[in-house]
Formats: sequence, structure tokens, C-alpha cells
Amino acid sequence: MLGFGHGKNLIGLDIGSSSIKVAEVRDTKRGYQLESFGVQSLPPEVIVDGAVMNTTVVVDAIRELIKVHKIKTKNVCTSVSGHAVIIRKIKVPAVSPEELEQSIQWDAAQYVPFDINEVNLSYQVMNEADEEGNMEVLMVAAKKDLINDYVSVIKEAQLNPLIMDVDSFALGNMFEINYPIQEGEVMALVNVGASVINISVLKGDMVMFTRDVSAGGNQITEEIQRQLGVSFEEAEMLKIGGSGSGETEEVMRQEVQDVIRTVTDSLSTEIQRSLDFFTATSAEDNISRIWLGGGTSKVGGLREIIEERTGMPCEGLNPFNTLAYDEKKFDVTSLEEMAPQGAVAVGLAIRRVGDK
Repeated sequence: MLGFGHGKNLIGLDIGSSSIKVAEVRDTKRGYQLESFGVQSLPPEVIVDGAVMNTTVVVDAIRELIKVHKIKTKNVCTSVSGHAVIIRKIKVPAVSPEELEQSIQWDAAQYVPFDINEVNLSYQVMNEADEEGNMEVLMVAAKKDLINDYVSVIKEAQLNPLIMDVDSFALGNMFEINYPIQEGEVMALVNVGASVINISVLKGDMVMFTRDVSAGGNQITEEIQRQLGVSFEEAEMLKIGGSGSGETEEVMRQEVQDVIRTVTDSLSTEIQRSLDFFTATSAEDNISRIWLGGGTSKVGGLREIIEERTGMPCEGLNPFNTLAYDEKKFDVTSLEEMAPQGAVAVGLAIRRVGDK
């Protein structure tokens, strides 16, 4: 897994399509301690397919989070995901680090469906030379315009962007500090957001497979909006358990549940297809368990449908599972309610200045 070390603290800033999450985590002698955590909702269409459509709204939301939670740290680790991010495990001839640095651009060009000059490229050697003289390299390419969008809004919010990570790697780092890692065990981490599902398969502490699916909780909201003729805001409220009024309440509740069942079944199918693809291409590795996070994981019935579809046990992810925190500073009930949304932000917050 892409590692994290010790050094100067950063805040983790997860910029999603429906909300922004911020986390501050301190590494102490007794383990990790949560210093700050907050969520700020965004209006619809402010971020579309990862692209910032309204810079002012995003900047204001970041500033509000920093102000409300009295965060003094200025250095930021954020992350990207979606179709503008390409993650591949590739095999290349075993060479020295210096030679790999020179050749990786050419190697990457074979796997990246964009102009290689339009992406930022990073890589990490996963396995040294095998019997055939090849080594395995984990390569990550992200479009420069996407990264520049994020860097720009963070700087405009008067913060200092130092590390650009990937959502699926942040999930793995979050999991590693919160749950025991069993060597050889294969697990899937699934983060269902408003518009993207991040899927990361780990074997022990190694990333075996990642995929981002362009689907999420907004599909439920939009379908409720379409079928019931309500606003996006009303549909969002109904999705998370709000109700109608008067004589229509019972009918509306049933209609909402029907929509949720239909769309969550579709989301579960997308997750199943991704995991089936991994299984088909890694015949010796069988996934033993699914860990589910993301704001949409709170929608009733999703976990059960995923279990039904995949035939695998599915448990909820808690990014605060082993983190210490001051109960005088945090409302425990609110923290538990927000936990599914915090997985990526916490994974980002444990990165340190100087990490690759």
C-alpha cells in the first residue's frame, strides 16, 4: 500500500460532489487521535464528474469548515477519483530506480487513454524482479486539469495543498489504522458516494485492485425527484428517511421505498460486476468480506442488497473505530452519524508532509 510516515501534520480534505469533509488526526504515543472532523453540504451541480463548476461555493464551503472547527493547520492532503484517474498494475523490465524514472513515461503511455503530457504521473514498485526479469509497478495517472482545479480552490481558501492522493488508496490507509490486517486475507472496501463508487480490494495490506464506478446516491435522489415531482432538496430528505404529510404520507413513503429498492439494486449490481471482474482475473484470491462506507451507505437496505447480490458478508466501515477523541469536544451521536462519510478524509489526514 502507498505508505505514510511521520512528520508534519496535514488536514485531510475530501472534496465530494455533494459535500466536503475535513479531518485532522494526530499521531500520538498511544495511537491516532481525532482532533477535528466536519462535513459541509454542497448544492447540486457545484461539482460534476469531479470537475469544479462553481469555485466560489467550494471555496466558501472549505473556509466555513475550517472556521467552524477552529482548524489551525494550513497544510492539506486531498484526493481525486473517477474517470480522470487511471490506476494500473504494470510489469516492466527490472531496472534501477534511476532508469525506471526515465522510462516510466513511455511505459505509462501504453495504458493511459489520454495524452501523456496532460496527466500527472506517479508510481511505486510493488514487487522486485521475478523469474522472468520483470517487476510489478503500481502506476497512477491523473489529468492535470482536474488536479489544477482542486489545487486552485484549496489555495483560494488560503490553505496549502501539499499531497494529492487517490480516494481508493486513502480508504486503504484508513482501514489499516482501524482494523486488524490478516495476512493473506482478501477484502473489498466499497465507498458509495453521491456520484462515484470507489472500490478497493486489499490482500493483507497490499492493493490488489481498484475501480471507480460513476454511480451513487444522487441517482436515488434524482429518481425520487422525477417520480414524485418534488425538488432535489425534498427528494434528498425523503431518501434519508423524511416523510410526506397528510393523506399522501403513506403512499409517498411506499413510492420512495420502491425507488430506493430499484436504484440500490442497480448500484449493488455495479459493485458485484466489479468484484466479479477481480475474481475472474485473480482466480487464486477469493474475497472474504466487503466493508461498506460512504454517505450513500446510510440508505436503508443497501448493505443487505449487496450481501444478497454478492453472497459475501458486508459490514459498515467506521473510520473512527480505533481513534481516540475527546468526548467533551465531539458529540458522540453526531460522530457516529457522520462516520460513513469520513472514510476518505481520515485516510487523507494520516498522511504526513514528505510522503510520496
